[in-house]
Amino acid sequence: MWKYIVKRLLWMIPVLLGIAVVIFTIMYFCPGDPAASILGNGATPAALETKRAEMGLDKPYIVRLLNYLNQVFLHFDLGDSYFTNQSVMSGILYRMPYTITIAVICMLLQILIGTPLGITAATHQNGLADRFCMIVALLGVSIPGFWLAMMMVILFAAKLNWLPAYGVGGIQYYILPCIANAFAGIASQARQTRSSMLEVIRSDYVVTARAKGLSERDILYKHALPNGLIPIITVIGNGMGMMLGGTVVIESVFSIPGIGSFTTKAINNRDYPIVMGGVLFLGAIFSLIMLIVDIVYAYVDPRIKAQYEGQQKSWKRRKK
Repeated sequence: MWKYIVKRLLWMIPVLLGIAVVIFTIMYFCPGDPAASILGNGATPAALETKRAEMGLDKPYIVRLLNYLNQVFLHFDLGDSYFTNQSVMSGILYRMPYTITIAVICMLLQILIGTPLGITAATHQNGLADRFCMIVALLGVSIPGFWLAMMMVILFAAKLNWLPAYGVGGIQYYILPCIANAFAGIASQARQTRSSMLEVIRSDYVVTARAKGLSERDILYKHALPNGLIPIITVIGNGMGMMLGGTVVIESVFSIPGIGSFTTKAINNRDYPIVMGGVLFLGAIFSLIMLIVDIVYAYVDPRIKAQYEGQQKSWKRRKK
């Protein structure tokens, strides 16, 4: 298992390298001139050329790309902001707690609400409870997160004055952003859980368990759910990535000083080092999440664990 973990960690290097190349290329061909944004519309052509040379924007694409990759992967430096000259890494680390807090709360909501909804829908197939859960899931995958966030601000903050509309502080400041960001994940979790449970509860061992007189609760949670967890865990891992990506919009709507709003403001200002650093940082977090998901697979499904152990024993025999 440890060999597999190390192997997956090493695979993160080409993944992050690919992310860095793609986001750098997008920023390179993105229209607009950062030097003009900094100096303003009244800048002379000579001043613009001097500023571009100072920022290294006058060099060819391949030279700038190699310099960026060398800076990031060999010196572990994401660069400095074009406008504030502050370290991008320090800015990301300062804002990271807000983004991670929102993502973790959203993931918990997805698991704690989406999973029971899916189980309820599967155990009451074609019934009233099933239809209600699937309507909720359909709304979740259909409603855009930013629209839901704005409607919630209008209703619960502006009209009812129950919750704050923006900013950070106590737990009340996270209620609206987290619900708006987690709604789509809850819907996906419910749909996948229902599908997995419907497949499992028709299995022979579930019929045998019922014939033995086991309670429906024991059948569901001790026999059916553990055998249907693999696709559910996959949705949880993908959902965490979706939650991280959703913070880009949600933090902007609720004025939360996280990595998402940090990146959004940088896009508007053409502050490319912050954009590239934010995307690369979120990509690294998502890669770690998927590694954790693969490890959880092995502990949930004995067949996968046996496969890993079998590969390791085979490798040792070839080595001897």
